[in-house]
Formats: sequence, structure tokens, C-alpha cells
Amino acid sequence: MRAPEFWTGDGGGFLPLFLSPAAAVYAAVTARRMRRHGWTAPVPVICCGNATAGGSGKTTVALDLGQRLANRGVGLHFLLRGYGGHLKGPARVDPRAHDSQAVGDEALLLAAERPAWISADRAAGARAAVAGGAQCIVMDDGLQNPTLEKDLSLLIIDGTYGFGNGRIIPAGPLREMPEAAAARCRAAVLIGEDEYGALARLPPRLPVLRAKLVPGPEAALLAGQPVYAFCGIGNPRKFFSTLQEAGAVLAGRMPFADHYPFDEGDMRDLLAEADRLRAIPVTTRKDFVRIPPGFRSRVTVVTIRLEWEEPATIEGLLDPLAQRVPIPA
Repeated sequence: MRAPEFWTGDGGGFLPLFLSPAAAVYAAVTARRMRRHGWTAPVPVICCGNATAGGSGKTTVALDLGQRLANRGVGLHFLLRGYGGHLKGPARVDPRAHDSQAVGDEALLLAAERPAWISADRAAGARAAVAGGAQCIVMDDGLQNPTLEKDLSLLIIDGTYGFGNGRIIPAGPLREMPEAAAARCRAAVLIGEDEYGALARLPPRLPVLRAKLVPGPEAALLAGQPVYAFCGIGNPRKFFSTLQEAGAVLAGRMPFADHYPFDEGDMRDLLAEADRLRAIPVTTRKDFVRIPPGFRSRVTVVTIRLEWEEPATIEGLLDPLAQRVPIPA
């Protein structure tokens, strides 16, 4: 789905006010659910979560933490709901057998790097991961899911979006108030500049780790080249800006709703427009897995990675968890 326009801005207007009773019910249900206690896994559990619906960079952070733990020799497994897929799990993701309609796009990205599990019931998914050999679990989302206890929770904030209009679903994009989400987190991760003053909503003592998105090495090949960029992610503006910062000439852009399922008609139209503009069709890794296989050879993928302002800080948060993991000699 595409987020309503009134979810951004200052929260004023008729619709947010009209929807405020429903938002109050949503907030009360969430608060009651979060009072429950979940299963405590025998291995460390790290959660990359957020306070808003939609993308904030959680998967990118999860991939980065996964690589850092792998560099330490930790046998980590990813765990996520599998949003956009029809499988409920628990199921280990197999990129050779599963597609985005089965497990969702994020699950395929994570499974391409490390073992990944999808499960609507996070505790059941964690049990399956542990049985499958996980020495540590990294959750992509799940901050508002109380069925699994977390050892380290990070509040991921997209600096180009902040907390939207500051209202609870459906009046705004918030799953819960930022203050409540932050109270369960060890630190916040701000991706990009704080364009909307999101940090002012956080407790003063909560550490804030700063990072930015940088394009992968393939972006250098697009410098000076006309590109036609399309994507269906939470904040398309981030992808378009990243391409421009890499030196690509944005001849055209086409944003879609988050997790948009591209069909053959969409791809024919997109490629025809790229041909008309004499531009290279470009998209993200997350979108690429949702493109029908017959069209993928004509689309260039630009990967995105996280660059920390102070890498030692995030490593310091991982230290005590990594020390709990018995590493085979």
C-alpha cells in the first residue's frame, strides 16, 4: 500500500482528527499487547525495529549487523515476518524455491547473505532458528511484537521522514508513540540528516548512532549516465537522491507503493519509457526480486549499504552479545 499523504506534515487537517478515535483504540491495543512477556531464547536476540509503518532502513541495518557478527565468527540467522508473502512459517527461506509472493522481498535479500527464517509467530521462528543452528538471531522488524524477548533493540529512524505527522495509525504512520518505542531500545539509529526533528521526541539519555546510505560499487558505472529510476520502497526519495549523489543523471523517476508486485505489463511500460528517454532502467535489490524473471536482464540493480559515522559505537553494542556466543575452535 502507499502511505496516505496526510501521514506526513504537521498532523493537522480534518482526516487525522476524524481518525483520532480509531488511533486511540490502536494505541491502547498495542500498549496492552506490549505488556506481555515473550519466550527467552538461549542465544542473543537483536531487533532492528522502528516506530512507524513502512520502511525506515531496518533491513539495511540488519544486513550490516549480520556482516559484523559474521566477521566475528558468529553463526547468525535472520528472523522476520515475511511481509508481502503468503507463507506464515516458521520456514527457512530458500531463494531457489521461494519467491517474493511466498516469503516477501526482504526475506529474499536477507537469505541471500545468511540463513533467514520467516514466521508470523516470532517465538516459533526463533525456536526453529535455534534448532537449525543459530548462535545469534537478528530480527528485521518486530519491536512491537512481544512474543520474543530481545537482548538488544535498536530504534531505526529515517531522517528524511522522521515520525511523519506524529499520529498513531490510521491517523498517522506511528505504530506507537516514539517515546514508548524508545523506552525498550538500547539506542536509536538515525539514517541521514534529521530533517523533521525526530530526535527531539527521544529520551535525552538514549544514545543516537548516526549513519548514512551509500551506493554500492556498481553505482560508479552510472556516473554521468542518464537513468530511469523506479522503485517500490517505503521512501523512494532516498533511492533517487542516492543515485544523484553517485553522479547519475536522473532522466526520469517512477515511485510505486512499498512492496509493489511488478507484473509483465508494468515492466513493459517501464522499459518502454526508459527506451523513450534513452536511459538505463535502474532499481533497488529489494525491487529486483519482485520483477518477473523474464525482464530482469534488462534492469540494472544499484545496491545500498550503511556507512556509520562512528563504527566503533555499534561494535561496542555488539561486544557483550558476541561474547555470549561459544565459537568453535
